[in-house]
Amino acid sequence: MTSIVRATLKDIELLTKIGKTSFLQAHGRSASEENINEYVNKNFTNKAFEDALKDANSIFYIIYFNETAVGYSKIIYNYQHPNIPVKNITKLERLYLLEEFHSLKLGLELFNFNLNKSVKHKQAGMWLFVWTENHKAINFYKKAGFKIVGHHDFQITATHSNPNHQMLLTF
Repeated sequence: MTSIVRATLKDIELLTKIGKTSFLQAHGRSASEENINEYVNKNFTNKAFEDALKDANSIFYIIYFNETAVGYSKIIYNYQHPNIPVKNITKLERLYLLEEFHSLKLGLELFNFNLNKSVKHKQAGMWLFVWTENHKAINFYKKAGFKIVGHHDFQITATHSNPNHQMLLTF
C-alpha cells in the first residue's frame, strides 16, 4: 500500500536520510569518494532541507510504502530555463527512491503524482537534469515521453562536475 504526502519541516531528518542514501546509490560512482562526500555533506544536511522546505517555491512529496518512507520528489513550478522556450513549466529537481524499492514501480507512481500536480497547476511541461551515466533514469524518463534537449555540467565540487542531459516533456 502506498501513499504520497507533502513534506513539512517535521520531515527534515527523513528527507536527509533518504536523500543521502538514494544519492549515493545512484551517483556514488560519479566522482571520487572525496568529491561525493563533499557534495553530500553540503547538500544532504538537515539545514539544507530546512532551508529548501522554507522556500515556498520548492515542493517536496514523500512516498510511503507500507507506512515506510522510501523516496521523495522535489518540484518547482514556473521554473524557466534559457534553453527551454516553454513558459509555465515545472522543474523536476529530484525524484529519489531507495534502490531496494525500484522494482515496485514506486518511482513511476511518484513521477505520475508530480506530473498530475503540474497539469493541475496549468504547467505546459516538465524539465530536468539527469547524469549522462544514469542509464536507468534516462530510460525511465524516455519511456515517460521526455526528450534530450540540451546538456549541463552539474557542479559536484569546485573542481569536479558531472555531465548531465537536460530533458523535456511537454503536455
